Amino acid sequence: MTMAAPEPFNVLWLQSGGCGGCSMSLLCADTPDFDALLRDAGIRLLWHPALSEATGDALLALLDDCLAGRVRLDALCVEGSLLRGPHGSGRYHLLGGTDRPMLHWVQDLARVARYTVAVGTCATYGGITAGGPNPTDACGLQYEGAVRGGALGADYTSREGWPVINVAGCPTHPDWVIETLMSLAAGLWGPQALDALGRPRFYADHLVHHGCARNEFYEFKASAEKPSDLGCLMEHMGCKGTQAHGDCNMRLWNGTGSCTRGGYACISCTEPGFEAPGHPFHLTPKIAGIPIGLPTDMPKAWFVALASLSKSATPARVRQNAVADHQVVAPAIRKTTLK
Repeated sequence: MTMAAPEPFNVLWLQSGGCGGCSMSLLCADTPDFDALLRDAGIRLLWHPALSEATGDALLALLDDCLAGRVRLDALCVEGSLLRGPHGSGRYHLLGGTDRPMLHWVQDLARVARYTVAVGTCATYGGITAGGPNPTDACGLQYEGAVRGGALGADYTSREGWPVINVAGCPTHPDWVIETLMSLAAGLWGPQALDALGRPRFYADHLVHHGCARNEFYEFKASAEKPSDLGCLMEHMGCKGTQAHGDCNMRLWNGTGSCTRGGYACISCTEPGFEAPGHPFHLTPKIAGIPIGLPTDMPKAWFVALASLSKSATPARVRQNAVADHQVVAPAIRKTTLK
């Protein structure tokens, strides 16, 4: 007896108001064969604006088939924020050849999708596209900043009863997208899979601080003073890794890199409103010399006490290396005894 092959998990990817960086990041998934990675997971990519050959009438026929139920739409992935302007018409962004706003296409397709996935912080919370005066009235699929609502509304749920799944990040880590789609395709997720902002908990239950290669400097509050320094980037250089949710320093980009490992402060790109922090990204705002943005879960008084104690105990090696662009003092070698 031959068992029938399971139906593939159909994914449709649309792009709205964004830079396309999440698609570029997706192509950096740790695999030599991206198509095979999806195929082996039972995922069929129905269409992607950069990866698919179909355009024009072929794409419109596919969209009509999805809306009519002739093609099952398992996951609608949207990259980029939705543009509601001008005056709520959505006509700042029309889907080519349709004279119809992308906003309306997404709203209609989201009604028939089993799951709707927002890819990147623009699609989740509005992101860079919604920054400043926001002349295009950009928003996320189900959030406008940290407030529920957005293009689909606060009460939206997909056909499977899920809110929008917010794979936030600017850009998203490719594994966050792939693991989300694989988990949905395999039916592995339950009601506890998402955090309070709709992000998959497998990565959002971590902080960027976890696994940071600069943690020894953080422990002793030995801080970098200029961009090339090896020290902790929190005190002076604007780093928010102790507040930002993501496993960036545990699940490295291309297997080797992260923002902090590359010498750049974490700007908290997985959080709503990161695009408008109210200060230069590369500077830490302070009051009376104390950073305003303290580590998550740490009361201010504790941080002040810990910082004072740590600085008084900073080894000379750590203090010197913190303000150098390479290690100038190696750790001492001490005799140890096996016990």
